Amino acid sequence: MATTSISIASLSSSLSKLSFSSNVSSSPRPKTLTLSPNGPTPALTLKSRPPVAVATTEVANLEKYVKSRLPGGFAAQTIFGTGRRKSASARVVLKEGTGKVIINSRDAKEYLQGNPLWLQYVKVPLLTLGYESSYDVFVKAQGGGLSGQAQAISLGIARALLKVSEDHRGPLRLEGLLTRDSRVVERKKAGLKKARKAPQFSKR
Repeated sequence: MATTSISIASLSSSLSKLSFSSNVSSSPRPKTLTLSPNGPTPALTLKSRPPVAVATTEVANLEKYVKSRLPGGFAAQTIFGTGRRKSASARVVLKEGTGKVIINSRDAKEYLQGNPLWLQYVKVPLLTLGYESSYDVFVKAQGGGLSGQAQAISLGIARALLKVSEDHRGPLRLEGLLTRDSRVVERKKAGLKKARKAPQFSKR
């Protein structure tokens, strides 16, 4: 008991010597940096995003290129085809060239976000006939998503190739490129969450 009382007394005396302040830190706040107009300015390197003007100029240049290659617009061209898939539709025009694919005045790889499957949809009709570097493809696509638009472009290119020669029908038909995929999303029904999904059944 004597030892415990001594230790408690020593602890209480040591705690009384300690002083706690209400301020967390007494050091002053850092001062703001002020630059004099006559003094030398420090060199700062800042990473910035590329300007939007570059993208707009590229689109403008592609629009000029499309207009120069398609005098009179899409309606005045002779080698054309229209493709549809889901709720997407695409009007395709073929011109002799080097294999460029331009969709809505944008490069196909950029427009289709570099997706290899969607790009493959676009290239298959030309690859089937060996025309991948013989024609430039100009597309006006609208409606639906990028997947549906890519498949609509594939059907449009296949139909446009029939305008080049009727002999192309056989190879394209064997690959199934001339068949219009008529599958669409089934409509929602009253009382259901989706076309067929019903809310959870409760007996009581």
